[in-house]
Amino acid sequence: MHFKNGCVACLLFLLACSVLAAETRLVAPRPVVWRDFLGVNAHFLWFSPPQAALQMDRLRDLGLEWTRVDLHWDRHETKENDYLFKPIDTVVDALKDKQLKSVFYLVGSAPFASSAPALAGNKDQYPPKDYEVFAKRMGMLAKRYPSVDAWQVWNEPNLPAFWRPAENAADYGRLLQSSVRVLKQIAPAKPVVMAGMAYYSQMPVKGGLMLEELGKMGALGLGAIVAYHPYSQEPEGDDVKERDFILRSKEINQRLRAMKVPGIWATEWGWSSYAGPKEEQSLIGEVGQADYLLRRLVLMSVSDFDRVFLFALSDLDSRAGVRDRSYGLLDLHGKPKPAYKALAQFLKITGPSLFPGEAPSYKGSINGLYSIAWKKPDGSKLWMFWADEPGVIDVAIAQGATLYQPLTGAKTALKSGRLAVTHQLQILEWR
Repeated sequence: MHFKNGCVACLLFLLACSVLAAETRLVAPRPVVWRDFLGVNAHFLWFSPPQAALQMDRLRDLGLEWTRVDLHWDRHETKENDYLFKPIDTVVDALKDKQLKSVFYLVGSAPFASSAPALAGNKDQYPPKDYEVFAKRMGMLAKRYPSVDAWQVWNEPNLPAFWRPAENAADYGRLLQSSVRVLKQIAPAKPVVMAGMAYYSQMPVKGGLMLEELGKMGALGLGAIVAYHPYSQEPEGDDVKERDFILRSKEINQRLRAMKVPGIWATEWGWSSYAGPKEEQSLIGEVGQADYLLRRLVLMSVSDFDRVFLFALSDLDSRAGVRDRSYGLLDLHGKPKPAYKALAQFLKITGPSLFPGEAPSYKGSINGLYSIAWKKPDGSKLWMFWADEPGVIDVAIAQGATLYQPLTGAKTALKSGRLAVTHQLQILEWR
């Protein structure tokens, strides 16, 4: 595990910002099918097989299918050619039994392969001495586990915690090139995903964006899906007034689409519900985690990602840092936290799929209104909205409309066109 927010303010890069209007009206670029679009990071190898199976059942109860599973090379090959496959075998078999889809990522260097200096600690945090050795291990895993649906090469190489002594775009590009070549030979039908870049791929030591550097050297043309991890302090970004999550993801995804990359995934995003002591992320509690999750999910569904993976399915035990223990939808016993319940309520309201729709007209003015419209396959219309500051508006669709508050599960038949807009996600449904 690792820090999630870091010194975000120090890492931010400048993008052209538009003059903000009172309303942020966002339009989905395409329909969304939740079981294809939304996955979760799942640390199944941290848990006993019965515990992992319970987590998988909870995921299926949500109607979701995709999981992202971490593999740490140093834990599965402590000595060269001496492999520990059984825990992975058990997880892969369980995923097959539960009919869940998966992307596995391999990260860290085994002790014999690490480029770390002799006296260095945390040798797994250094890249391998020989990228071909790492690529062969990825190929071996892909051959052994043909039911895995996609393979991801490393994790967050733009952070020193995963690439010591400092991030290096050229070296990661070479590791990626070797791995893509081997994976395409062994499992040509399976997508290859490049490492999820922390935040927007900022390089804290050398400066600049690793994605930009990889693009200059042609690494974005290797045929790998591009991934990054848009963590931020709040759902709308680190600077809510600037809507910086919306601006940055739009800028990056437009540039990636122009380069015709095979896909754009956000392989991590989320918030911890930890109680402190404070580590970078504000203390928002379990209800705050649920509130943040819903608003960000709505924003990500219209931000031109092909797939997003929430971090994470379950809380972790004391082997993780204080903050990293509490990112889960489930607690350590597999019981749903408020975030799980809110997500379940949201998915029940929306149904399994949505099409881009049109927002209703309204009278009144609210500071910082967010407006996203969808349409269900049966013709019902959904308007998802919230605002920086509470206020009241009058919409022209009172008759037969239902107002949902997915965070609490409340459902109200609208008696007039007057709507109290809050800071939390609400959904209006009508025909």
